[in-house]
Amino acid sequence: MIRYAGLLRGVNVGSTRLSMADLRRLVADLGHADVKTYLQSGNVVFGSTSTDAARLAKGIEQVLAGELGLTVPVLVRSGAELAAVVDGSPYAGRQDDPTRLLVAFLATAPTKAKVAALTVPGNENVEFTVAGREVHLHFPDGGYGRSKFTNAYLEKQLGVVATTRNWKSVRALRDLTAS
Repeated sequence: MIRYAGLLRGVNVGSTRLSMADLRRLVADLGHADVKTYLQSGNVVFGSTSTDAARLAKGIEQVLAGELGLTVPVLVRSGAELAAVVDGSPYAGRQDDPTRLLVAFLATAPTKAKVAALTVPGNENVEFTVAGREVHLHFPDGGYGRSKFTNAYLEKQLGVVATTRNWKSVRALRDLTAS
């Protein structure tokens, strides 16, 4: 059994409302084991015998649409992938404030041309590193909330679906998916 985290984009931050009890029930009804949610922002952790993360994501998306009428992108990462994200952070050793470190999880790896063209808007002091299907973000002068270097900006510039989590959540999801 592999432990996974399902990361739902845009849940409970705008007009898309989803109770975590409903999310747990729907994911369990798909046959997944030991289903748990983390916070109210669309993080679900579960066990599955499947090794196809894209298929797992599509299954959750379909049940959310079919049962609740919600069109919500879902990105799935295994516990091993989350551990690699945490271990591979280029900024974690330089920043003690977890609110200034974030990871944008991408549905697919962006093209090299899109990555090369990615820049920080305005005069913001933001550091970023694109590593496969993740973008590591560091906001040394302040938080993500006032930045224009947002999830929507990344999606537009990179041409892929993204969902962003703060460092505390990334580490918690890594811990919840540890085998």
